[in-house]
Formats: sequence, structure tokens, C-alpha cells
Amino acid sequence: MLNHPETYMYMKRVEGRTMVIHKLLLKAAVLGALLGLYHNHLAQANDSMTKPGCQSSCGNLSIPYPFGLSDPNDSDPHCRFNFPSFRVECNSSTNPPVAYMRNRSSNIEILNISIEDHELRINALVSRDCYNSSGYDGSSSSNPWLSLAKFPLSSTKNKFTAIGCDTLASFQDRDRHGNFSFGCMSSCSSNWDVSDWDVSNGSCTGIGCCETSIPKNSFGYDISITHFSNHSDVLAFNPCSYAFVTEIGSYNFSVGDLKQLKFKRTPLVLDWAIGNQTCKDAKKNSTSYMCAYNTACNDAENGSGYKCTCLEGYRGNPYLGCQDIDECADPKNNPCQGKCHNIGGSYKCSCPKGYHGNGKKGSGYGQGCTANLSHSMEILVGVAGAIIASLFSIGFLYLGHKKMKFIRLKEQHFKQNGGLLLQQQLDEPDKTTKVTKIFSAEELEKATNNYHESRIVGQGGYGTVYKGLLPNDMVVAIKKSKLVDRSQIEQFINEVIVLSQINHRNVVKLLGCCLETEVPLLVYEFVNNGTLFNHIHDPNKSLNLSWKTRLRIASETAGVLSYLHSAASIPIIHRDVKSANILLDNNYTAKVSDFGTSRLIPLDQTQLFTMVQGTWGYLDPEYLHTSQLTEKSDVYSFGVVLVELLTGKKALSFNRSEEERSLAMYFLSSLENDKLFQIVEEVIANEGINEQVREVANLAKRCLAIKAEERPTMKEVAIELERLRAMTNHSGVSSTGVNQEEKVHMLEKETDVYMDISGL
Repeated sequence: MLNHPETYMYMKRVEGRTMVIHKLLLKAAVLGALLGLYHNHLAQANDSMTKPGCQSSCGNLSIPYPFGLSDPNDSDPHCRFNFPSFRVECNSSTNPPVAYMRNRSSNIEILNISIEDHELRINALVSRDCYNSSGYDGSSSSNPWLSLAKFPLSSTKNKFTAIGCDTLASFQDRDRHGNFSFGCMSSCSSNWDVSDWDVSNGSCTGIGCCETSIPKNSFGYDISITHFSNHSDVLAFNPCSYAFVTEIGSYNFSVGDLKQLKFKRTPLVLDWAIGNQTCKDAKKNSTSYMCAYNTACNDAENGSGYKCTCLEGYRGNPYLGCQDIDECADPKNNPCQGKCHNIGGSYKCSCPKGYHGNGKKGSGYGQGCTANLSHSMEILVGVAGAIIASLFSIGFLYLGHKKMKFIRLKEQHFKQNGGLLLQQQLDEPDKTTKVTKIFSAEELEKATNNYHESRIVGQGGYGTVYKGLLPNDMVVAIKKSKLVDRSQIEQFINEVIVLSQINHRNVVKLLGCCLETEVPLLVYEFVNNGTLFNHIHDPNKSLNLSWKTRLRIASETAGVLSYLHSAASIPIIHRDVKSANILLDNNYTAKVSDFGTSRLIPLDQTQLFTMVQGTWGYLDPEYLHTSQLTEKSDVYSFGVVLVELLTGKKALSFNRSEEERSLAMYFLSSLENDKLFQIVEEVIANEGINEQVREVANLAKRCLAIKAEERPTMKEVAIELERLRAMTNHSGVSSTGVNQEEKVHMLEKETDVYMDISGL
């Protein structure tokens, strides 16, 4: 049969077709293998945190793109973002190798780089100020600084900390503008037994250790440490003061650190972002935009630039591209009870045939898979529908309940903040004025556009001030405080009553308050010409402040403080007199602000061993050492304001030499050495009123006396300034047509009238 021609031809055709099929199958297998290898290689490349061909680590440190190690000449920035701050230098001469920020000469060691949080942890030096029995110990002291070109210090992850028993540490912004400075003080008694100290390891509350927050947009710092007595009183157990910026949680205070701090470096956290543009501007140039596929873009909250993050359901490096997370891949963590279907950025669950439901794991209503109901069960389905409708009704009732709960919460805040007491005070029949308005929370939210950032006009240690617009088109200033002492509510309400009935034209008027929020909100009149600080220290504005205007502002401010000290049986002590708290209207009329209840801090809470309240450069030195607050503390601070008006210099500046750093001390030294007119501002010196300038300078000198008992009262200061104002007018007559003696008599009479309201 094999020799049959037809059979032979048939077998040949079958054999040929079989060979063709085998060749096609072989090609398909090879192509599938190649595709699989390509897919695996692509997945590995995409999962990598660095670009292909780039070194991914330095010792124990992983270096994700956009950071990267550069070649010795840094000629090819392929492995990193083309910006110097993202360049990492690896010192391989150590074991293990150590990574540095930018270059080794900067000596900024990198500890960690986070691509998820956009944070960079580095090592920073500790500042030391040491003394021995002979005095200053320069060999043991150091004053390191930090300057960053691009990445700001994290304001949420760091703290400024100082350690010592004779320590006043200051943080000076190193930015080219020198925007701000702040600090904290730590002290303890020389005759204490260490074992008796009311301090525990881990606490940093002002006794031996103090700390404060770091503001946003700080790109470096100078740390300065000063003292009160060269550590002479505490030398036996605390020869050195220390100050440093460190990551929150990385340092716990120990009493033994007063004797010697064991470490010289501390970790701190920097925030990083890409470039200087916002997301909106960066997207306009697609070639330079850094966010890869499956990512979202967010503007930097600290510093400038933008940050890229993977979308939900994706992972990887957002600057190289994010890959989908296969939620169905792990059987142990499979989110579905039924079948799991992975989709881009998410997943879907489905039930097997004969079942229904959403297919997800869980015991809640609608979760999992349930066998299909038979036709006889349809009635039960209808009943279930009725139950669902009932549940919806219950939901609406629940929402109504939540709204009522919110209303009750506001009522609770109103009572806790003394609302009933305030209403009772306002409704008393013997009240001659009822000018205080109690605003609702909704009114003030609407007036400030829900406290939008664009409405912020000022921020301080005790709260934020917003510009608000009431329905009657009245512009107001709304102060939202950070906290209030519940035990002092009655005192707070009494001060609101007194301040609301003060009708002094040189006091920022309190219009009302809101008590429905967790902390009370205060509403003041809005003064629109800025602060005296800005007018003195802005070269363009200071030219408009003639001697006559400066003298009038000083006289008006002194009159207000004299009035506050005499207005009630318990004097109202301002506690923070400074040029930044003196507002000016369009006519350069002084308006004193930020006193009494605006700070919401009761007087008896000031303690030396926590934090002395006030502003450096204006603080009364006697108050600083004794914590005894009197009216004379305001007199000292007002003396500093007088010197500001005379010299045009800031009360405290770390940009000046050490002997000129404190304006008060520099002024007294110049006055003693007969160099007054070398520091008087030029615009005043050119007016030819040298004798009046000397008299004001001598008055300021009396106000700045170290001992409070040697200072004049504010009433005496106000009378003296009013006398000098009268001299600036023709023939000793003031601008209002009242002669000098009548003016002084009127001021004394006005002060007596103010004292009549002491029983309020």
C-alpha cells in the first residue's frame, strides 16, 4: 500500500503540513518567551527608584531619583534632577561609605531621603557656649551655622531646643532677607539640690531645658547663646549652654546633660520639592515637568516648587513613573470573597455564577456573595426593600440629630466661655453703655470667607488676626486665639466688659466677641495704615515721620498707657508694648493694640521657669529676672519705643555688632559718651531741634532704668511729652489752641476721669 502513488502523495502532504505547524508553534513559543522577558525587564526598570545605569545607594543610604550621585566632574546630570541641591556626593573612603549634601566641604551628612514624604534627614552640629572658673572657655565653645540653598527646615518635624541653667538662646534666620529671629530662655536656681528639681527626664519645660517651634520658609540659621552671669552661679553642675535644631522625638532631656551633653550632632529634617514653580506653571512646559505617569502634583507647603506623588492604587517613584498595584496577586490579602479582577489603580470583585453581591470580604450589609433567591423568596425581597427605606429614614433622622448635637456643642462652648456671665453683665440696669456685641460663629466665618489665608493680616505667638467684612460693609479685625485658660473665664469676661466700655481715641476699640467656638474670638476696629514699626524701619515711609509727628505719636501712646494703668482697680498692664503693636491710621494717629483680653493669658500665669512672655529687645530686665510684673514693665518697653523713634533702629538686631545688638544698651552707652547725635536718625537731626531731642532722650533714659523704682510712672511720662509737644507750636500754644499749663491740667483731669470707671 505504501507503493501506491496516491497514498504516497497523501502522506507527503500530511508530513509537510505537520512541519509547518511545528515551525509556527516554535516561533510563537520563542516570541512569548521574549515578550515575557521584556515585560519582566520593563517591570523591574519601572519598579526601580533610580534611572537605569545609575548608582542607587551610598553605603547604607538609598538614593532615589531626582537625587543622584554625580561623576567626579559632575559633567553628566543624567542620574539626577539638574539642580545643585539634588546632587549627592559619596565618600567611599569610610566604611561604610557616607553620603553628603552637594559636596564634602559643606560637611552636611545625609541620613535618609524619603520619596513618599519629600523629606531629607541630615546631621547638624550643636552650638556650645562654655565657661570655667576663669571665665569664657573658647576651646570648648562653638557657634555653628547652617545655610541651605534650596531646601527649607521642616516646620512640623523640628524643634529649636536650648539646654542650660543660665541660658538665653536665639535663632536668627540666615535667609538673605533676615526675616525673623526668636528664641527661648532656660534657667534654674544655683542653691537647688539636683535631686529635688521638679524636672523629669524627657521633659523640656523651661527648667534646665526649653524648646520652641520652627517657622516655615527658613533656609538656614545662626544660633546665638548669651547668659546672665557667665554660669558663675551654676558652674559646678552646668558649665556649658547648648542650643540646636533637631527632629522632634530624637532628643529627650536628661538632668545629666547639664553637666555634659554627650553628642555633638543631631538629626534634623528638611522639606524638598522640585524647582521654583507651582504645579500650574510647571505643567505649561511639558519638557521640563517632572511628574511622570500615574501621578498627582501638589504645590509645596514649605518653601517653593512642587511635589509629585503616586495616585491611589499605584506605587513606585513618581518622578520615573508609578505602576499599578495588583491587589489580586496575593491570595492571603485578596480583598475579594469571590473573583478578583485587577484594573488600573484599583480592582473589582465579582461573585461566581449562581451568586450575587459585591464580592468583597466583610461582614457588613451587602458584603460578600449570597446565593440567588428563588422566585418564592421575592416577597421577602420586597420586605427587605421596605427595611432599606426605613434605614434611609433613620439616616435622615441621624443627620438631624448630628445637626442638633452641633448646635448643643456651640451652646456648650458659649457657656464654657462665659457667655451667660457676659449677657448678665450687659443686661445689668446700672450699665451706662452696652456697646459689646456677641457675634455668632456663622457671622464671623462669613466675614472672613471661612478664615481664608488671604484674609490673614497678622500672626503672633497667641493667635492669628483676620480682616473681616461685616454685612453693613464695616471692616473689622478678628483675632482667633490659640488657647484660653478655662479657670480664668470670669476674669476674661470682666476684662471684655471693661475694654468694651473704654472710649479712648488712641485705643483700638473692642467691638465684640464670639463665644460659640472652642476659644473666644475678639472683634476690633480695623486700622488701615500699618504699624509704627513699618513706618519707622521702612526707608520710604520714615521720611514722612517728622519730629512733630513722632512726638505726637509718642505722646498719644504714653497717654493710652497712663490711662490703662489707672482705668480699673486692678491695673491693665499691656505686657507687650512695642512699635509693632502701635497702629497708625491715615492721619498718623496712634492706636495701641494687642493688650488685655486680646492675649487671653491671665496675669498670674507668668512664671520665670516656663517662658517669660514679651518680645526680646523690649523686655523689662527686672521682670525677666524676678517674674514680678508691674506697671513699670510697660514704662521700660515704652522707653525702647522712644529710642526707636529717635534713632530709627530696631530694638534687637543680630546683624549689628554685639555691643550694638541691643538698642537700649547701645543708646544708654551713646548717651553716656555724649554721642547721642551720632545715632539720631538723619531726618530728625536735620530739623534743628537738638534741645528737644536731648529732653526726649533723657526721658527715655529714665524709662530704661534697670531698677523699676527709679523709672517714672506713665502719667509722668505722658505729662512731660505733652509739655514738649506744646513747645513745638508757636509761642507755647498747642495746635488745638490750648496753652501748656492748660494742656497739662487737662491731662491730669482726664486721668482722674478714667479712674472713675474702676468699679466696672
